[in-house]
Formats: sequence, C-alpha cells, structure tokens
Amino acid sequence: MTKKSKHSVTIRDVAKKAGVSVATVSRYLNSNAPVSVATSKRLKKVMKDMLYVPHAAARHLASKKTRVIGLLVNNLHNDFFVPLLNGVEAVIQGRDYNFMIATYREGSRHLPPPVGPHNTDGMLLFSDGLSDEALVALNTRNYPIVLVHRTPPEFTKIPSVTVENKKITIELMEHFIKKHGKKRIIFMRGPANQEDSYWRELGYRHVLKANNIPFDEKLILNGGFDRDVAYESMNKFLSSENRVEFDAIFTGSDDAAIGVLKALQQYSIRVPEQVSVAGFDDLGFARFLNPPLTTVRAPTEAVGRIATERLFNLLEDRIEEGVVLLPTEIVIRRSCGCQFESSLDE
Repeated sequence: MTKKSKHSVTIRDVAKKAGVSVATVSRYLNSNAPVSVATSKRLKKVMKDMLYVPHAAARHLASKKTRVIGLLVNNLHNDFFVPLLNGVEAVIQGRDYNFMIATYREGSRHLPPPVGPHNTDGMLLFSDGLSDEALVALNTRNYPIVLVHRTPPEFTKIPSVTVENKKITIELMEHFIKKHGKKRIIFMRGPANQEDSYWRELGYRHVLKANNIPFDEKLILNGGFDRDVAYESMNKFLSSENRVEFDAIFTGSDDAAIGVLKALQQYSIRVPEQVSVAGFDDLGFARFLNPPLTTVRAPTEAVGRIATERLFNLLEDRIEEGVVLLPTEIVIRRSCGCQFESSLDE
C-alpha cells in the first residue's frame, strides 16, 4: 500500500492518526482556541510525517480571515508609489499576511472594486479611488480601512495618513517671490478631486493675495501629477499664440516636473536662467535632473508605514481614528535659481 501524497492527505486523516477530533485539528491550525502543549506537539509531528499541507482556502473559511490586506489606488503610473509601497511592505514583512495591490477608478467601469471585504481583511485606500458614499458603506459594515493622502468623509472616524500641503506651498511660493523676484508663476494642478492638489492650490492663491499679485486663470495648467500629462499641457501652453508671460512654474509633483522640463527644453527656455521650476515629493531622481530639482520633501515611505501600522491596529481591535498629518520641508536645488543645495530651514 502506497503512502498518500501530501495533496490527498486530509484534516480527517491527521485527526485519526493523532487520535484527536477534527475540531481539535481545526483549532490548532487556526489558533482560534486553546490546544494543549502535548496535543500541539503531537499534531505538529503527525502533519510533518504525513506531509500534510493545510488548505489555505479551508483555513480562511473556518476562521473567516483571508490573511490578506489590500491597497487600492487609481493608477500606478509614476515613481511616487515606490517609496509608498516600501513603507507598506516594511510593516507587512514578518507578519503572516499577504499583500494585494489593485488599481480602480470608480465610475470608469461597471465593476465592483477588486479589493474589499470579499478578499481582504482590511484595506489601504489611496486618494480618490472610492467615493465618500462607498467609503461610508464599507465603514458601516465595520470593514477596516485606512485612508492614504485623503481625509475621511464627514461624520466618519476612518483613520487617515497624509502630508502637510498648504503651509509648505506658501513657503515655496514665498521663496519664488521674495528670493527670486518671481510674479508670473504657473501652477500645475494635480488630478481632479485630489486633496493634495486642492491644498496646494489654496496655498498658491493665498500667497498671490498676500503679495498683491493678481490671480491669472491662464497660469493654471493641468499637470495631473504625471510627466506625460504635464508635458502635453506645457507644450500646448508654450505653442499657443495667446501665451501669457511667466517666470516660474510650480509643477505640483516631481513626476510632472520631468514633463515640464522636457517641454521647456524643446522651446529653448533655460532653467533657471529664464524660468524657475519646483516640484513636490523629492523622489529619488529629483537631484539627478538637469538642473537638479528644487522640491518639497514629503515623507512618502513613512506615510505607507504609518498607514499600514494603523490598519494592523484595526485588525487587532485597537481603536484608530483621526488624521495623522506628517510634516514636509523644502529642498533647495538649482532649478529655482539658487546655487547650492540646502533645506529652506537651514
């Protein structure tokens, strides 16, 4: 008689060999009830001898846990997500959880979100991936969610992690105006309904008003926080017969700055001699651009790490609510017109 393969050994076979009930084996596998030390040792040895591999789906069904957390984003098109994912993975490592990433834009398809209560124990939601209504519905079901770069809907206590945008934009704009004498500053908006872009634009408008500089709608361009979108938008602006004068550009993100710099180069507009340029995020490539990019250093990896820690707290029934707002700082490089790299705080 041949020995059963590891694929054909069942939980009943293990229980019979160990002289215990199927329920005891289930409790041992799922750690959802006490099992004596002696029984645990016996079960461990029997499973090893029989080459028994627990069926993941059966374990999940029994425990009502998937051992998976999800991240739902609207796209993964640029380098911004690398440090964010590094922060998430740093927390997951060493835990008995898998990590699922999915892209989704509500309303673009008649399909439900690919990540949710049906396949994950909890979710990180980036920016505007779901509507407030969908979030409220999930929150009502007590499904664990932590928002990333987005504040929670009104009257909910969904925890959130984001970065400071308005104050730092004010500081950056003041640097353009007071250090370099700029007054015709282009502001490149991010994606529609994106909170980071909203707060940055508030900072932009605040500084113009505080310095008695008229707001000009023609200096507001769509950058989309994306190099291709920013390039097309800047190229269209520069090629227009009705182009207005400008002397600086706040690109809204480092990724968008790549597209902006390319468009300026094609029109032989020198940076920083003719036009100052600044980004946001301080991604790894920012200091290697030509010229090196003045930008806002955002703690993107820390955002991912803290958001994931807060999600695990929810999964372990610890109370988490409110918004964590992480500080940002300006990093000065040559693209704004300064000669030496430094922090604006130095």
